[in-house]
Amino acid sequence: MIKRTLYFGNPYYLSLTNAQLVLRLPEVEKNDTLPERFKKEAYTSIPVEDIGIIILDHKQITITQALIEALLDNNAALITCDSTHHPTGLMLPLCGNTIQNERFRAQLDATEPLKKQLWAQTISQKIKNQAAMLGSRNIDNNYLIPLYRNVKSGDPDNCEATAAAYYWGNIFKSLPAVGSFKRFREGLSPNNYLNYGYALLRASMARSIVGAGLLPTLGIFHHNRYNAYCLADDLMEPYRPFVDKAVYSIIEDNGLNEDIPKEIKALLLKIPAMDVLMEGEKSPLMNATQRTAVSLVKCFEGEQRKLVYPEFI
Repeated sequence: MIKRTLYFGNPYYLSLTNAQLVLRLPEVEKNDTLPERFKKEAYTSIPVEDIGIIILDHKQITITQALIEALLDNNAALITCDSTHHPTGLMLPLCGNTIQNERFRAQLDATEPLKKQLWAQTISQKIKNQAAMLGSRNIDNNYLIPLYRNVKSGDPDNCEATAAAYYWGNIFKSLPAVGSFKRFREGLSPNNYLNYGYALLRASMARSIVGAGLLPTLGIFHHNRYNAYCLADDLMEPYRPFVDKAVYSIIEDNGLNEDIPKEIKALLLKIPAMDVLMEGEKSPLMNATQRTAVSLVKCFEGEQRKLVYPEFI
């Protein structure tokens, strides 16, 4: 079963009752003119076990420690947003797997040649998915095909950067609303759309990594000392074109805004549930990230040599 992604952009009281997330409105709770019976009935509850990601996007949201504990016990990812309504914080459980110690050791003992081979697989699949994304929009992708077919161990030729320059220079050319586009995290829209989608993807991948019993901080390629989610940033690379696909479709259907209105956020929140092709079968993206993380465990433990990544349908 795919877990739910919940977004809260208004003042709420979030608490826990009988293993259910309970939503209450402050304006109802504080209104002394309303009968207590009405107050008790004016709430919504959601089973905690059904939740995969929660996004808190309002300064007047109150959440109880009991609910946070229950969410983390169920391996849910908790995202907080800043004053510009962009995701800025991520909370995950410290212990997400019963044999975590064993898997930590396998991860720590992974050799450099193995990590370089895994990174080559990752970049090859990322470029392949970028090519598929361009092809799905009738954009010439012939430049990318030899790149993903010839990625060497560790990507010493930096095929990733070469592909990125071509990909970002062409992806939005057929959308008049975008015009000339440059991919910068702090750049003009739709960079903010992409950032929002990537934040959801990162949370999903980090959640899957913890659930598989691995350290999200210890990457196979990324190793920034200030980055707590290096491994998530590694494994999410081949998934990024799926976020790009969602953003492209949103702009195509709804135009482009400098900010991200709530109706657009609602569409972006569907990214974890979008279908991808995984070993010949359709799978929701959130479930696919779990299979990728488990395949990495098997690579670290010597059971297999290939990571499982999604492809375009």
